[in-house]
Amino acid sequence: MSTTIAPARDDLATITRRYASTDDTARTTRTPSRWRQLALRAAAPLLVLVLWQIGSSRGWISPVILPSPATILAAYRELWSTGDLQAALPISLQRAGLGLLVGGLAGLVLGVIAGLSVTAERIYDAPLQMIRTIPFIALVPLFVVWFGIGEDSKVALIIGASIFPVYLNTYHGIRGIDRKLLEVARSFEMSRWQTVRLIVVPQSLPSILVGWRYAAGAALLALVAAEQINSRAGIGYILNTANQFQRTDIILAGILVYAALGLLVDAVMRGIEHLLLPWRATHDGS
Repeated sequence: MSTTIAPARDDLATITRRYASTDDTARTTRTPSRWRQLALRAAAPLLVLVLWQIGSSRGWISPVILPSPATILAAYRELWSTGDLQAALPISLQRAGLGLLVGGLAGLVLGVIAGLSVTAERIYDAPLQMIRTIPFIALVPLFVVWFGIGEDSKVALIIGASIFPVYLNTYHGIRGIDRKLLEVARSFEMSRWQTVRLIVVPQSLPSILVGWRYAAGAALLALVAAEQINSRAGIGYILNTANQFQRTDIILAGILVYAALGLLVDAVMRGIEHLLLPWRATHDGS
């Protein structure tokens, strides 16, 4: 009996080594492609910066209209040396984070209730859809009347922009669950909580995370508009002050800070998505 089992074990070991070597080879071949993709993504922005700097140095671009990258870099040094940038970033991030948290949680609760209850959907889905079509920038004067020109109006505007992406994606994620899974839950006499925990949450989580990702971007867009409302601190205050003194370089520096915050927030949301949905990360090859 031992003579018949040993070859099978040898074959199994050979197959295991073969798959291991194949996996190692695939892993090593994937690494250069990732670096190649990163290089391709960075090539276009670097080319734009080089052409921009050359055009500014040759006098083809007016420094009043569009300062050179070197001038904007000097503006960053100025903001950093005076401490204005370090003081403004936490305040702006706090506004955006608080508005995203409150608005996202409100949208999540409303989406879950509307997704699970037809009655709730009939009560408030149509009004929310109507409000969603209104650009949040158009609500700035109304929010100023309601909440004043302090922090409340700024955070309220960000909350209003963050609710709808989470609500819509949560609602459609729950309504898109395969009804056969819900029938299986009923056949096994699972409670409502068990159905939500074991079926609804895992099946709708990808859509919910997409909603939070969109809401994070909307919160930053609303932050730009909110910080134009009589700001006394934050990136918007730097932009308003620079506008009064016609400092185009500082204005562009502040705009690029907003862009960098957008990239950072999107990267954080991607990381959370990969952490909670590891099978999607491996499927996408990222």
